Amino acid sequence: MNHRIFQSSGIVGLILLVGSLTFTTHGASDDDWPSFRGRDASGVALGHATVTTWNIETGENVLWKTPIPGLAHSSPVIWGDRLFVTTAVKQGEEPELKVGLYGSVGSVEDDSVHQMKVYCLDKNSGEILWERTSIEAVPKVKRHPKGSHAASTPATDGQYVLAFFASEGLYCYDVEGNLKWSKDFGVLTSSWYVMEDAEWGFSSSPIIHEDKVIVQCDIMEDSFLTALDLATGRELWRTSRNEVPTWSTPTIDVREGRSQVICNGWKHIGGYDLETGAELWKISGGGDIPVPTPIVAHDLIYLTSAHGRMAPRIAIDVMAKGEIELTEEDPQIAWMYPNRGNYMQTPIVYGDLIYFCKDDGIVSCYDAKTGEEHFRNRLGSGQSGFTASPVAADGKLYYTSEYGEIHVIKIGKEFESLAVNTMDTECMATPAISEGKIYWRTRGEVIAIGVK
Repeated sequence: MNHRIFQSSGIVGLILLVGSLTFTTHGASDDDWPSFRGRDASGVALGHATVTTWNIETGENVLWKTPIPGLAHSSPVIWGDRLFVTTAVKQGEEPELKVGLYGSVGSVEDDSVHQMKVYCLDKNSGEILWERTSIEAVPKVKRHPKGSHAASTPATDGQYVLAFFASEGLYCYDVEGNLKWSKDFGVLTSSWYVMEDAEWGFSSSPIIHEDKVIVQCDIMEDSFLTALDLATGRELWRTSRNEVPTWSTPTIDVREGRSQVICNGWKHIGGYDLETGAELWKISGGGDIPVPTPIVAHDLIYLTSAHGRMAPRIAIDVMAKGEIELTEEDPQIAWMYPNRGNYMQTPIVYGDLIYFCKDDGIVSCYDAKTGEEHFRNRLGSGQSGFTASPVAADGKLYYTSEYGEIHVIKIGKEFESLAVNTMDTECMATPAISEGKIYWRTRGEVIAIGVK
């Protein structure tokens, strides 16, 4: 291992030069997008060219558009020729959605009955193959004005499809739409921990690895991480977490000598043994409302969070052990920036570069191994929020603003904007990519973009 000290934008960091990017999701091909951010939450699709420009109004490079009722921020997932999405359909008037840059800790007051639904589409034509209503009920918890009762992205392994509606339950279907099992975790209250009445809704997504379902539930009381049997829903293990509500999806990393579940957090960022749930390593601190998912590349774990005293961007040794101090001096931290963290977006690694984007659209590019900064640049005017996480393919990054502007930038050490396209509606969900086609979940549709 080669360590060196660097000075970048006035911040000193410890650098660890290791590893390379790998994909480990069991059974998934390069053309599948099985869970949030695709394979291993990387956000990267390999092997196909993708378009740079399109036009929703004229239909240029718009392959199909399929209306989906309700309000959802969950992403599409894809296996083979099938695409799955979830939604929450409110009875009566359209649900409130307030996007943009603003500060609000309030909740939407709504006691309407909602249908929590799962849709299966043909990814090539947009035809709805089946739809199922998992539950019809008044949601047990409230949501943020920018939130949704269907914020957790489904997961699939080509045989099963998981749809998680938080306090309304986890549902497992086969790919033909037959319900195999469901699980009730009780009321999962996701509030701002200093103000219990500020209920914002749940968003952590389930993930599948081989025969296991992993679910992270960081809530107001009795937070936990659990593994379920994929075929039956039987609980295999459950590990308590001393944690306030968080909104991050866990990541699995499997390599020689270690199989672990990696969780973002505030009181408890950490890694857990995949087979037993035993804690492997732990960090406390960072932003106190963590949302971004951990990602792994170059034998490093990348984590970020924001809000509160700290807002770090951190790269940690993937074989970390025990208690780790959130300082640049800890030998298990490869590099870090203490106060540049992302509030909402999961970062993305493409080759040797890692990109972070803040809510106001400021994109930063670093060397993924060393943390050396290459650029910082703003997307757009700074008036639009960015909640959806970026995806990448064909040497291009796609950033989605809440107002539906899609910024396409070229992968590289210098900032280069290739295009700005508009979806003509709000976009809160992270898109999916398969075989060179990009699938956006907008306010009212799933839209497929590709060469036409």
